Amino acid sequence: MRNQEVPWSRWWYDLPLKDFVTDKEASTRADIFYMIDRLMSMFKYEGLPETIPKKFLDYFLFVNGHSFCTDVKDDLYVFVGGLGGEPDAYYRPTIYTVANPALNFSKQLKIGKDGVLLRNDTMMYGLLPLLSKYCSLLAENLVTMRTADIMLRVIALLSAPDDNTKKACDLYLADLQDGKLGSIAENRFLDGIKMQSPPSNNGSYLTQFIELHQYLKGSMYNELGLNANFNMKREALGAGESGLNADILFPLVDDMLANRQECLDEVNKMYGTNITVEFNSTWVDNKREAEAELQALENEASQLAESEESEEEGETDDTKGMSDGEPEENKDSDSNNEESV
Repeated sequence: MRNQEVPWSRWWYDLPLKDFVTDKEASTRADIFYMIDRLMSMFKYEGLPETIPKKFLDYFLFVNGHSFCTDVKDDLYVFVGGLGGEPDAYYRPTIYTVANPALNFSKQLKIGKDGVLLRNDTMMYGLLPLLSKYCSLLAENLVTMRTADIMLRVIALLSAPDDNTKKACDLYLADLQDGKLGSIAENRFLDGIKMQSPPSNNGSYLTQFIELHQYLKGSMYNELGLNANFNMKREALGAGESGLNADILFPLVDDMLANRQECLDEVNKMYGTNITVEFNSTWVDNKREAEAELQALENEASQLAESEESEEEGETDDTKGMSDGEPEENKDSDSNNEESV
């Protein structure tokens, strides 16, 4: 057990390495921290003042769900605090309470007047609940996979009726482990020893745990805008199947970007700054690929519609030509009849 007096952000340094697999809390926290590290490259900011480092701005929003931007001694800062005050007409908080000992700044700030409330998402929930859900399930499954992996080493179980036979079994297994071929000299050993074979389908359980691990990790990445296909079919995926999860990639990250842009526009208007934000890294590539695929589908639909219209026009011209030609034929027929008479 870890020392409860050690701060949570430091205690894992004293853990043995295997505890990041066997200790579910340590494994969950490690996965969450690594995911936050990955998410730090999601957004690209331009025009941020030196007093607002990008990494702290995103960290506060990812973990806390909201933060507050205000000026202290003519410099802009971002703080984490508590929401409160008398609700407005839409039941939203109106006061943000901040306490920062380093700046000797403690104050109840009016939202929209003393500064700007920054939101990670519309509900100001942050990503910690989402990451905790998936990372805790991954930690549980990791312990199960480790146990199943160890149990697969058991080819047979040996049982002995007395201590002497047990010692002979231990010596025999030790010789085998060292690569030595042993021999059995007493019938009592053969008569007393019993061998029990484990079930033969243990390997299939491990395969199921691996697939579950892949599914959980892929689902978490997809919700955060990262395209990670999980193949449960044990065979190659087609182009259509690999794109089935594209719809889930962008709703959450688009909402996060929209809230950042809206809040920073308020900061720019209040403090005369010029701060902008947009997607960065692989999120830009995923967005471009999705837009290119959408444009290709629109072009294909447009070409198909034009082709159908041209076919309909051709059919209309043929029908019109046939109707225009009928009177001439009738006239020729009438004139022939008159001549014969």
